[in-house]
Amino acid sequence: MACDRIDPLVTPFVDGELPDPDRRVVEDHLRVCPPCHSRVAAEREVHALIRACVPALQKADAPDALHARCWAMARLKAEADHAASPVPAPPVAMPKRLAPYALAASLAIVVGGAFVYQATDKSSRVMAAELTADHLKCFAMNRAFGMHVGAAAVESSMAEVFDWRMHLPGDPGKAGLELIGSRECLYGEGEIAHIMYRHQGHPMSLFMLPKAARTEGLVEVLGHESKIWCVNGRTFVLVSREPRVEVERVASFVQASLH
Repeated sequence: MACDRIDPLVTPFVDGELPDPDRRVVEDHLRVCPPCHSRVAAEREVHALIRACVPALQKADAPDALHARCWAMARLKAEADHAASPVPAPPVAMPKRLAPYALAASLAIVVGGAFVYQATDKSSRVMAAELTADHLKCFAMNRAFGMHVGAAAVESSMAEVFDWRMHLPGDPGKAGLELIGSRECLYGEGEIAHIMYRHQGHPMSLFMLPKAARTEGLVEVLGHESKIWCVNGRTFVLVSREPRVEVERVASFVQASLH
């Protein structure tokens, strides 16, 4: 089967919702198609992340604005489905699957998007959760596609996309760092810089949020530490699953070296 016919089956395949005949077709295709196999591997990483994060995020209430937006989106979807149905249906009600709307809010925070901008703008913890999700997603994609970019290319990309004339640490090996590359990630109402490292073999991300000022601090969320600091109107966040003392040590090295 061609890749374009496999594409709509990938998400239900990862979710375990395909009937056996379709599942076998996808499995046969993945055995002979490395790009589709890599895509499925990356989507499984994100799927596992969401399932792992929901219980932790449900423990805290999402902002009222996010609650209202989730309910509004669900109501509009239900009304649209009702209007499109050729068969008369009972009055529109809120979908039962969204009844605990903290769940919808939690998933929205993990997946990210513009409609959580107000929440991420006010809460360092929510910001750290969204950046941690990006950290895991981007490293999953990197494992799938094997990308590796040098310092000069990263610096050029940062200057072109963010007008950030930066220079990466000249000798990252002193801190046990290996540069992997960079990406532009969606966050709130725009894009942020994501510089990817491995620290002593472990994934570590440095995010730069342009035109954002946050209070310095260290936040633990979703099993990761996020070190936050602000320089010249930009907010920097270093994210890693490593122990707090290691994250703070590397953050100090990066702050002293990055200019």
